[in-house]
Amino acid sequence: MASKIWIVENGVVVMNIPVFGDVKKFDLTLIRFLNKVSMPALQISLGVIFIWFGLLKVAGDSPANELITKTVYWFNPDIFIPILGIWEALIGICLLVPSFIRVGLALLALQMPGTFLPLILLPEVCFQSNIFDLTLEGQYIVKNLVLIGAAMVVGARLTPMMNERKAL
Repeated sequence: MASKIWIVENGVVVMNIPVFGDVKKFDLTLIRFLNKVSMPALQISLGVIFIWFGLLKVAGDSPANELITKTVYWFNPDIFIPILGIWEALIGICLLVPSFIRVGLALLALQMPGTFLPLILLPEVCFQSNIFDLTLEGQYIVKNLVLIGAAMVVGARLTPMMNERKAL
């Protein structure tokens, strides 16, 4: 027996569309497919983003270089930015290699708090008229919340380490 979708405009039924089992089958198939490919897609996209952004810093071509220089003014940017770039690329590489995901997540956890420093140290660069009115730089920083959330999902899907020691 088919269910029906009623389309109502201004309180009047204008269309009555039957929903058949094929829609439910498609829904189930799509969900199973997404369950299968979503975690690898998330790991790969995170890895690529960190490698890409890191290599841009190493090459001196990152649009974030000026913001980093202003934020961590106590470090020589000619040394600090390439080191930060190598760190980020290493995060990305670790996220792409299953046996190093935990290392990558640890490196990411150490790096992420620093990405929010401009919000505190350079509010005039990150905000326009109020804290909800972000500049492009502010948006660049706040988007890191998505990277943190994605990293948490990757970490949550890891197989727990065993408490028992393996025989050598």
